[in-house]
Amino acid sequence: MNVIKVALAGDALGDYIFGLDPQLLIESLITIIAMFALFLLLSYLLFNPARNLLQKRQDGIREQMETAAKEKKDAIQFKEEYDAKLKNVAKESEEILAETRKKALKKESDIVNEAKEEAARVLDRASREVELEKNKVKDEVKQEIISVATVMAGKIVAASLDEKKQSQLIADTLEEMGDETWLS
Repeated sequence: MNVIKVALAGDALGDYIFGLDPQLLIESLITIIAMFALFLLLSYLLFNPARNLLQKRQDGIREQMETAAKEKKDAIQFKEEYDAKLKNVAKESEEILAETRKKALKKESDIVNEAKEEAARVLDRASREVELEKNKVKDEVKQEIISVATVMAGKIVAASLDEKKQSQLIADTLEEMGDETWLS
């Protein structure tokens, strides 16, 4: 036993394996077990919540990126639809303008036709009135000629019928009637 004691007690740690005494080994083993237990406890209390927090953050970032990608895709789609609608609006406005031009031209031709018809009616009415006025003037001239002839006949009968007197009688009658009667 002395030998064991001597071997264990030896001089200045030279007799122990790697210079480690059993108390140091046991304490080291207990420290390692305590550290492992502490690691498990801290892992449970701190690392897992931190991992969960990081996982949630990653999930949130992933969702935001997916949302951003989806919104970008939607924006591109809306832009394409908007561009298509703009093209359609241009086409529709051209169609509306063309239709309006057609209607305006039709309206213009209708108005021109109505004006021509009205002008034709006015000309027709005016020509009838002119014709009536001509007939009226002819009748008045006939009446005037008849009255002149009657006056002349009366004067001729009353006067002698020599040529000199007859010429004088015609000239007097013409002067009485005036040049205006024959010119109108």
